[in-house]
Amino acid sequence: MVKATQNRGTLEVYLGCAPGVGKTYEMLAQAHALIAEGVDVVVAVVESHGRVHTAAMTADLEIVPRRPVDHGGTILEEMDLDAVLARAPRVALVDELAHTNAPGSRNAKRWQDIEALRDAGIDVLSTINIQHLESLNDVVQQITGIVQRETVPDDVVRDADQIQLVDIAPEALRQRLSAGKVYPGDRIGGALANYFRQGNLTALRELALLWLADQVDDNLADYRSAHAITATWEARERVLVAITGGPESATLLRRASRIASRSSAELSVVHIVRGDGLADPTTVDLSAITELAQGLGTRVHTIAGDDVPTALLEFARGVNATQLVLGTSRRSRWQRLFDEGVGNTVVRESGKIDVHMVTHEETKKTRRLDIRHNRFYRRRSWMCAVGVPAVAAVFVGLLDSRLGIASESALFFVVVLAVSMLGGIGPAALSAIVSGLLLNYFFTSPRHSFTIKEVDNLITIIVLLVVAIAVAALVDSAAVRRVQAQRAARDAELMATFAGAVLSGEGLDGLLAQVCETYEQEAVSFVRVGHRKPNTIEGSVGARPPRTADEADTVCPVPGGEFEMLLRGKTLEGRDRRPLAAVATQAAGVVQRRQLAAEAAEARVLAETDHLRRALLTAVSHDLRTPLAAVKASVSSLRGTDVTFSPGDTAELLATIEESTDHLTALVGNLLDSSRLAAGAVRPDLQVVYLTEIIDRATVGISRFDSAVVSRLEIDVDQLLVYADPGLLERALANVIDNALRHSRTSSPIRITAHLTAADPPRALICVTDHGIGIPAEERDRIFAAFQRLGDQNAGIGVGLGLSVAQGFVNAMHGTITPRDTRGGGLTMVIDLPTSPEPNASS
Repeated sequence: MVKATQNRGTLEVYLGCAPGVGKTYEMLAQAHALIAEGVDVVVAVVESHGRVHTAAMTADLEIVPRRPVDHGGTILEEMDLDAVLARAPRVALVDELAHTNAPGSRNAKRWQDIEALRDAGIDVLSTINIQHLESLNDVVQQITGIVQRETVPDDVVRDADQIQLVDIAPEALRQRLSAGKVYPGDRIGGALANYFRQGNLTALRELALLWLADQVDDNLADYRSAHAITATWEARERVLVAITGGPESATLLRRASRIASRSSAELSVVHIVRGDGLADPTTVDLSAITELAQGLGTRVHTIAGDDVPTALLEFARGVNATQLVLGTSRRSRWQRLFDEGVGNTVVRESGKIDVHMVTHEETKKTRRLDIRHNRFYRRRSWMCAVGVPAVAAVFVGLLDSRLGIASESALFFVVVLAVSMLGGIGPAALSAIVSGLLLNYFFTSPRHSFTIKEVDNLITIIVLLVVAIAVAALVDSAAVRRVQAQRAARDAELMATFAGAVLSGEGLDGLLAQVCETYEQEAVSFVRVGHRKPNTIEGSVGARPPRTADEADTVCPVPGGEFEMLLRGKTLEGRDRRPLAAVATQAAGVVQRRQLAAEAAEARVLAETDHLRRALLTAVSHDLRTPLAAVKASVSSLRGTDVTFSPGDTAELLATIEESTDHLTALVGNLLDSSRLAAGAVRPDLQVVYLTEIIDRATVGISRFDSAVVSRLEIDVDQLLVYADPGLLERALANVIDNALRHSRTSSPIRITAHLTAADPPRALICVTDHGIGIPAEERDRIFAAFQRLGDQNAGIGVGLGLSVAQGFVNAMHGTITPRDTRGGGLTMVIDLPTSPEPNASS
């Protein structure tokens, strides 16, 4: 939970699983405790719901009077935000965080009022039930069968400085309900039989506990990171499974999922990419494993590390894992003599982390012995170069009486070849020399002397040396090429991982986050260092991202010198620079594509503006002059002294002036609205409003042009609520209704209806139906284009912007407007709008 910034008020939330658990009571108790400490506390709004004990707690508290709001003839009392701000207490009590304010309030939701109070430096105590959290809305509906219309974004509650869980056992809550402490007597029976069933309350209580546990877990992770704590804290079970990407990975992942589900633990998956190029050849295909992990509710973390056990345990401690799942080793018994393997090393060094070794079918497929790729090769090859020939000399000495010099030489050849294949050129050459000297000293005449009497003995030693060096050189060359191939495969695997972050649509921040995780960095930033906007961070992840190369531990420049990728954390070695350079180039491409997209959007806006300007000059050359000419003629007539007008004539001329002025006002208003839409300057203030009020205001504006049109309107709209901007919706409806009047016969009615869809959540459909000439199907793509006047009966009024502006306003409110045929002839405009805030809609 994020702490309040300096001069910004704090927020303390009392969270409950259902109504009646005592959230408001606990909040009031805290208020009394603060007052006892001398803190200035007022009640901004507290809902007692008729509960005697709750009402009694507010009796001696200062209460800011509520603001009455006339809502469809009903007087509602809402929190008076301006009065609370003017009072400026230290702490304000604001009950029911998820409450929706009445239409016409300063903010649509009460949590927005709370943000305003906090911005003014006022601390706030508030309450909320778990079913009002936006992320749990669908889950609560499945449990209780009731749709919660009032929701709060999870981030609002997560950002609270403190969350207090007000918990009560389900049976105790039902007893409180039965005793009449929650609802009046006439509602008790229905509540117990429906929402307050034992199973419902148990499930809601578990939801509240789990949701709050997640928030506590985030706090713990932040604390451990801030204090550099790597030791495992067993505060919560976390299962980590390590996969190789081989055929056994799916088996390990499913087994780890079962282990995690049995202990209600969090499951994580990690894949270690060897950074030393010495990984065993394995067919790595993470696509299927990634898909399986997503199906199990987790994801695959890709980490680069030279030493697999060390990298694995560091990652496990970093995520505070309590259990680690590994596959059993495919190493043979002989291979374990030289290298104990990842599993045994992890078990030995795991500390408090429990390690599960899972058997799989791949265990039977043992790997070939390859000492060159283990610790034996790195540490003992020189000892073998001397020790193995010595052992061979002892063995040959035991069989000396039965062997000839040819056989003895052949045995030493085998020894030299073995050391050459396993040790490298240096140990091979040493082994050849030692073998030749031992053969000459012990087994050729004169024995026990290094004197080479016969040329054959000299040739044998030389051949031993040449063969040893040749075989070692050949093996080393193959090993080098193998290492190069494996490093290339490792780089390709990393590049595929980084490219996946870009292709998945995560953008620059997603790419940098993948780099940060893969190389275990504390922070990564992508900085512009060129002449334009130097030291500008284009994207960053982690805490305190470096802004300059001096602040970074690893600097990866981008060819061209305009960008650098800066990493803060452990310094990366040279072999990591090639994939990092490619990633930095990718990041530069992302930034440049983003710039090009912005420039293209700006160019489109300029092109549309230019098109609008040219079309405007064409369209208004007549339509602006016509009402102006009428106004000019009427005014000139009235000002003239040569003609005396009767009162009726004067009234008619004044009516002409007024009508022409109204038409000019509407025309200029549509032009301004169209320019706002073209410039992307429309910012709707979305709130829940009554549709009837909006339609009334829209029709009143139209009737000013022609009072006779009101009699043609047939309005059949119940008390329907829509989630829209009142001003934009009024303008959109006015333009659509005006368009229907223009296109319909003068005697035919215009019908305005509205109803809710069966969707979840439901949406409102507003239909404006006329019985005019209609629009041909081939022309419907042009109906919403600016300056189109298809079929206007009065070509002297308007410039064809009405429907274009209406569509722009409706789209801005997350709605759609669609033309349909009217049965019997004509056109029906259908406006589709939400009735409540949509989770993915941003205004």
